[in-house]
Amino acid sequence: MAETIGWLCDKLSIIELKLYHMREQAERADVTTEFRTLCLDKVGVMVEQRDDLANELTQLFGDIVAGRVVPKVYRQFKMYNDPQYRTKAAPT
Repeated sequence: MAETIGWLCDKLSIIELKLYHMREQAERADVTTEFRTLCLDKVGVMVEQRDDLANELTQLFGDIVAGRVVPKVYRQFKMYNDPQYRTKAAPT
C-alpha cells in the first residue's frame, strides 16, 4: 500500500476545500441553472471521492492498530552542510 495516513489526510483536506468552494459556486445567485447543475454534479463526484478516501483512511488506521500493516519510515540522508562528506580541494 503506497498510501500513508499523512497522504490520505492531505488528499482529504484538499477535497474538502474543493467541495466547499464548488458548493459556494452552486449557491451563487448570478449563475444559470445549467452552471448550477454542472457544479452540483461535480459536488456529487467529489463527495464520492471524499468518502472513498475517508474509508481508505479508516481501513488503514484500523490495519495499523491491529498490526496488519506496519508503516515504513523513510529516513532522509542529507550530505550537504555535513563536514565529514567534504573532500579536500586538490592543490592547483
